[in-house]
Amino acid sequence: MMYGFGDDPDPIPETVMLMEDILIDYITDMIHKSQDVASRRGKLSTEDIMFLVRKDARKFARVKELLAMNEELKRARKAFEIDEEKFVNEE
Repeated sequence: MMYGFGDDPDPIPETVMLMEDILIDYITDMIHKSQDVASRRGKLSTEDIMFLVRKDARKFARVKELLAMNEELKRARKAFEIDEEKFVNEE
């Protein structure tokens, strides 16, 4: 991730550990906030994350993009499984 944003291909281990700590804290915080939002319904969902990032246009767009990509991958896997079943049944 750091290299993707312009860092050295072999970053300093302390920097990697710091980034990992920051990311873990951020993700943990977001999940706790999402659970607070979801507590009304009793079930955590992707919409809870979207609700939290709705005011940050870049994050919101990225979440939507990743969810759309996830759905596309699910459809592709399902189509592959169906094609594989047809192939097996033809033999």
